[in-house]
Amino acid sequence: MSFYSYKNANSDTCPGVVSGNILSGLNQRVCVQVKNIYDSCMQQQQLDDERITIENIVPVLPGSDCLGNAGRPCACDCEGNRCSCECPPTSIPITHDEAVQNAENSPGPLPRPYGAWTFESCRSSTTAGRISNLSVERMSDRPQFARVRCTVDVPLDVLFLDQRCQEWMGQTVVKVDKDILLCIPDDSIIPFTLESLVSAICVSGSYIGNCSFDITVCVTVVLKVLAEVDILIPTYGFCQVPPCEEFAENVCDEFFSLPLFPQSSCALEPVGEATGSGTASAATGGCYSCGPANPVRGASLSQCSNCGTTCVSGSTLCPRCGSTMTRLS
Repeated sequence: MSFYSYKNANSDTCPGVVSGNILSGLNQRVCVQVKNIYDSCMQQQQLDDERITIENIVPVLPGSDCLGNAGRPCACDCEGNRCSCECPPTSIPITHDEAVQNAENSPGPLPRPYGAWTFESCRSSTTAGRISNLSVERMSDRPQFARVRCTVDVPLDVLFLDQRCQEWMGQTVVKVDKDILLCIPDDSIIPFTLESLVSAICVSGSYIGNCSFDITVCVTVVLKVLAEVDILIPTYGFCQVPPCEEFAENVCDEFFSLPLFPQSSCALEPVGEATGSGTASAATGGCYSCGPANPVRGASLSQCSNCGTTCVSGSTLCPRCGSTMTRLS
């Protein structure tokens, strides 16, 4: 089972929602090494007619498990050594590293880009941007704040077709200039650093020759001021890692949790008290599921949020399926 299996729903040794007093059970102060984020901000923008030049161009070839079915349906009109082809783009995304590996394992000679190129798509190849030309100027009128100027490099994988309908992939970088305000901590022995989180996807593009494209790209850049610190935090102790739950074995759990013999709801009612659908005796604390619950005087009534089982008891877990019980009265 996992941390979040219904069997561990109310376990104090697994992560999850804390019921009751959140301070109850805190029994340790633990020193952990983490990246403390002092400030962060996000900017999203659309870059129109951004000119890029790609390099590290590699053909997009099938992997070793697809060599027998390498072709894609293309409509080509050829005359002499020139072909005009219309090809559907590949439906399975591939990274540049995978394309390089497939090319290195290709049994035949590698092709070369031919004729005019047709832009297909591009997107960021990693979420880690590279910061250059960094300038941090503290502001005298706003303590703890600084003007931060830098250039963030967003790496892209560019997919395109040549005139023979061969698909290719290349790499490039889009540079985004930033001039922003951020909260900067005071000087210390351990210095703060700036990191960037980036994501980009192309809307359109056109080939202009000499391995260059003009593209329209949507870029998201997150800048973070952080430092590697040792920090003291309160904890509930170590997690108790449960054994993995096989998917095929959990189909019988609900059935096996049922009582061996059928229980009569009428037998649970006190003598002389009217019997209603979905009620149980407070004296016996019996449990059954007969429909909507009718309150019983002096009883603590709970109902399962999963299977609807109604219980006259203070139990927080359903005896039938193990799900959380909801207090009705």
